Amino acid sequence: MFKTYTFPSVFEGNITDLRNVSPDLINGLKIFHNGEGYVIGNLALTEGVSPHRNINAAPDELDYSLLLKSGLLVANQKLGNPLSVTTGFPFSTFQLYKETATNLINTSHVIDYDAATFGGGIKKSVQVEIDNVQVIPEVIGCTIALRKGIQNVSGNFFVMSLGYGTLEGLLSTEGGIVQRTSLSTYGLRYAVNLLEKELAKQYYLELKTEHQIDAAFQKGVIFLNRKRIDIKPLRDKVLKQYYEDVISPAMRKAFNDNDFTISHQMFLAGGGAMYPALVDCFKQEFQDILDLEVAHEPQTLASKGYCINSSQLNGGVKSNAVGLDIGNATTIVSVFDENNLVSETSIPAEY
Repeated sequence: MFKTYTFPSVFEGNITDLRNVSPDLINGLKIFHNGEGYVIGNLALTEGVSPHRNINAAPDELDYSLLLKSGLLVANQKLGNPLSVTTGFPFSTFQLYKETATNLINTSHVIDYDAATFGGGIKKSVQVEIDNVQVIPEVIGCTIALRKGIQNVSGNFFVMSLGYGTLEGLLSTEGGIVQRTSLSTYGLRYAVNLLEKELAKQYYLELKTEHQIDAAFQKGVIFLNRKRIDIKPLRDKVLKQYYEDVISPAMRKAFNDNDFTISHQMFLAGGGAMYPALVDCFKQEFQDILDLEVAHEPQTLASKGYCINSSQLNGGVKSNAVGLDIGNATTIVSVFDENNLVSETSIPAEY
């Protein structure tokens, strides 16, 4: 139904002549912005020294602009022009950034990039035209994908989006979301920072950036002073602490007994749903209350919901619909798989 293209949400300034260092565009992103070159995503991790990104950055900040250009470039290479784009922000910043982000995206973009990184020869320039754009809350993207995507969920359900910068949640009903239940609090970064502090008690972390620590957090292994250190037990410990200190109290504040009366399902989405230790914490709390399920491909769920929304902006046309999730840890571009398109469905007005 969808094709997704993913790269880490990190960048670093780079003036080096990089040639044939990656197999393709998605792994060889080098963007020029105001005359300066920047390596993005996987290329920043392999060729950079200190790849980074501000957490929950505003649309007018450098890192958001670079990741936006990168996402639009990838989408343009797959679909051509014009594009219909949906993206999102956490509930906590949605109203603050919605107008600025819409204005930033809804224009003609001239994107300069270095094609030599993947054997393309020289610096190139592409113009990306935008037909439609909409900015929605991230967790709404998840609910759209759950209802209108591959799982085709009906009825009432809770959804928890476990992102790196922010954790989001709410109760979704057939008639729309229950606004009172929306919650937004610290994301997985809380647990990653806990792990970093614990590691620093025993090891010199060699000036590693937060995103490099997160990459090790995901793998469960970190290399320090040429030693391979298994951090899975420590990762499980800090994830449990994160759940007890942050997630559970936030849900207790947002969801009441009446909410559990009308819904017996909860779906987990986002990168945090990939950690069994964190999923187990949800199961232990709600084992006698509701059915808990990790959404299909949870990390890309919001992006796919954005893509479905984009097709509706364009009257149901899927051929130029793009879902762009500029996450704090990962940027994800979703488009429809032209070889596996599904019938049109309408989207309920949930926001």
